[in-house]
Amino acid sequence: MRIETERLIITEFSMDMARDVHLNSLDEDTRKFVPDEVFETEEEAREAISFLMSQYGKPDGPQAYPVLTGNGGENIGYVQMVPLEDGSWEIGYHIAEKYTGNGYATEAVKAFLPAAADAVGIDAVYGICLSGNAASKKVLLKCGFDPVSEGIGEYQGAKREIFRSVWKRPLKTCPEAMNDREKPKGGDET
Repeated sequence: MRIETERLIITEFSMDMARDVHLNSLDEDTRKFVPDEVFETEEEAREAISFLMSQYGKPDGPQAYPVLTGNGGENIGYVQMVPLEDGSWEIGYHIAEKYTGNGYATEAVKAFLPAAADAVGIDAVYGICLSGNAASKKVLLKCGFDPVSEGIGEYQGAKREIFRSVWKRPLKTCPEAMNDREKPKGGDET
């Protein structure tokens, strides 16, 4: 998978990204909100990358991709789709602290979401984060996720206060299936 936006490139991991993945994972927000995604050493990051690369092309495993800057190819984070136990899928994302506040997470999620949903054959994706993660909630809402619930739930093996939302693929409109009142007005109808 390779997706290019105005400012970003979303592509597949390679082993030479281990140092960046390690360093990007060490910021305080990662430790606070997704501690299982902190890689204390480059070797831990290499092991994670190796596993993630082995999942490419498989319909039932995590699908994680690094986010790079389009103007220099600098690794600034990742986006991912992860299967949940009930068969649904969850989106995840992280932008390294020194790059936050620039809209990169929103831009990456908006570009990645439909392509990733297509790749795994689904029409709905959950966004789940800790209720206290205001930045992540803001990204989800900007990307078209609708709130589902907020309260105590399972999060990384513990009962925590979580925000749960869902994105659903927009319905495609087919003019042939619309009645006369639903069809767009204007244009030549002869």
